[in-house]
Amino acid sequence: MRDHTSLLAWREANIVALAAVNLNTKYWKPPAGHIFSQLLRSSLSVQLNIAEGYAFTDSPSFLRHLRIAYGSAVETADLLNLLVQSRTVGLEPVSEVLGHCRRSQKLLMGLIRRQAGKR
Repeated sequence: MRDHTSLLAWREANIVALAAVNLNTKYWKPPAGHIFSQLLRSSLSVQLNIAEGYAFTDSPSFLRHLRIAYGSAVETADLLNLLVQSRTVGLEPVSEVLGHCRRSQKLLMGLIRRQAGKR
């Protein structure tokens, strides 16, 4: 039986959430503590909203959770960019994570369109 972990959007979100934990562990500094804290919350929100929404497949709740996950994915990308712009983390460690984040956004948008089209 398939579960939420079979969704490519969830798999990409999982990669981003794990990378956020690793970035926090390696680069955390007090002046950027709030950015890292929010990055951890937003990246985890993507993964967990996909998982929670999957429990409501083919219902309006699934679509709502997908939209929340998409918003959190956009927020996660902004926070990753902010870490680079503030020179807290270099571009190299963030660029691959950003790629996964953008892929997750695209996959989520596809799921959102498919679910919205069913209505």
